[in-house]
Amino acid sequence: MLKVGVIGAGHFGRFHALKTAAAERAVLVGLHDPDAARAEQVAVEAGCTALGLDELIAAADAVIVASPADTHFSIAMRALGAGRHVLIEKPIAATLDEADELAAAAAVCGRVLQVGHLERFSAAHGAVAARMGRPLYIEAVRVAPFKPRGTDVSVILDLMIHDLDLVLALVGQTIESVDAVGAAVASAHDDIANARVHFADGCVATITASRISLKTERKMRIFSEAGYLTVDFAAKKLTLIGRDRGMKLPGFEEFGLETASWEDHDALAAEHAAFHAACLDGAPVLVGAAAGRLALEAAIAVSRSIAASRARAVASGLIR
Repeated sequence: MLKVGVIGAGHFGRFHALKTAAAERAVLVGLHDPDAARAEQVAVEAGCTALGLDELIAAADAVIVASPADTHFSIAMRALGAGRHVLIEKPIAATLDEADELAAAAAVCGRVLQVGHLERFSAAHGAVAARMGRPLYIEAVRVAPFKPRGTDVSVILDLMIHDLDLVLALVGQTIESVDAVGAAVASAHDDIANARVHFADGCVATITASRISLKTERKMRIFSEAGYLTVDFAAKKLTLIGRDRGMKLPGFEEFGLETASWEDHDALAAEHAAFHAACLDGAPVLVGAAAGRLALEAAIAVSRSIAASRARAVASGLIR
């Protein structure tokens, strides 16, 4: 059994604590949050004890860092320095230098460093990856109504980074250039953003994220030599039109239509199980520091492109 401590009692920290408490191969040894009242509330719910940070790290074999993004680096370095395994929520850190330091520290102490890109463990990701072929173009849309939670960072680090990570995993190529626009509407950071990402092999991805929409929507379209794939994540359904597929289309005998759906599983439990296996059995880390760094690098590139686009709009008088 892996002794696990959770650092952060916010929205995701609470889920991590409850999931750890119910895990087959882990024991929740405690929880820490600077807000003592909040820490105590979640600790009671999860059936553990609220502890000081150093006390929690000392009691654990591994920690889950679910604190605000700007604290990820300092807390994870503290845990790695004490010889603990670390599962760190996305983004891995605030800067690429910090991400590199974390990766180096984990390598030196021989400990697991896993990054919480939850979508990689979803049933949807598996269904898409199994059918899409090599992509030529990807369009991803992720929009949701406004919630105050998460507005300490931009929508790029809050929502878009999920699709950036997914697209990077699906394409498997380095990014060549990024063109992006965005706007801060309801918070101090960008709340809407659109990025056009060009990859070294010629693939292009257009990614849209918004946290000020009227409804929640998650969709993806993929063009490839295998055909056209459309995915509705909310409906848990995908449709593929391509050669030698499923039901033949009238008048186009060489083309077929395939529809499929998937049953959602508990992606967070799957993420935890993978972390426990990496720590206890030496299993490969499915989403390690390198993947976390790539997603962060892409998010930073989007943010920089938005800043450049905004500067041009101000200079032209388009916006003030």
